[in-house]
Amino acid sequence: MNHPIELLQAIPLFQGLTEAELEKLWEIVGIRHCHKKEIIFREGATKTAIYIIQSGMVKTYKTDDQGHEQIVCLLRQGDMFPHTGFFNQLPYPATAETIDQTVLISIPVEPFEQVMLSNPTMAVKVMRVMGNKILDLQKQLHEYVGHDVQQRAVTFLLDLADKYGENRDGTILINIPLTHQDFASAIGTTRETVSRLLSQLRKQGLLRMGRNQFVIPDLDALRHWVGS
Repeated sequence: MNHPIELLQAIPLFQGLTEAELEKLWEIVGIRHCHKKEIIFREGATKTAIYIIQSGMVKTYKTDDQGHEQIVCLLRQGDMFPHTGFFNQLPYPATAETIDQTVLISIPVEPFEQVMLSNPTMAVKVMRVMGNKILDLQKQLHEYVGHDVQQRAVTFLLDLADKYGENRDGTILINIPLTHQDFASAIGTTRETVSRLLSQLRKQGLLRMGRNQFVIPDLDALRHWVGS
């Protein structure tokens, strides 16, 4: 394992803090190792800790009265969740589940709130990160509202490419263990519909898929597919 200070310094939320501040923070945090598809917390449970992803991936989702999942967001290394975690007594707003083997930095709420109250710099950084994430979620919602399922699917793929894609000579590789059901939950449709859409994109040469991987040969062609 890396040195504790190095672990914290690699997290955007804590960059800029002094070693003394990071050492103080390390006194209250813990490390949690999670298996694939492990529930971290459930929607409505009492909020006891906030988490930051050291490695791996996490999805957060809400469940409707019929038991259907609606993915709120996908989270990667360095992300903090839930985003509105501090300075309120609200329960966890959604369920969090690992997508792959994941290592989390666990921050107990009450001790961390006390550390932030005594460290205005840290408090400002937390609020800035939370504010930026909320803006990102609002942008994502705006992009999906009023769009048909094809537009939502393409928007989602483009968002994955932007956040997780690796550009190899113009070809975008997205290495993410996302099932068709996860994809469907993220855009508000059925697994069968997603399977048909992905098959259509594959037949038109706009998408290739492997084990835990999406490959986009031509990003511009994918952007223009819906309007064609």
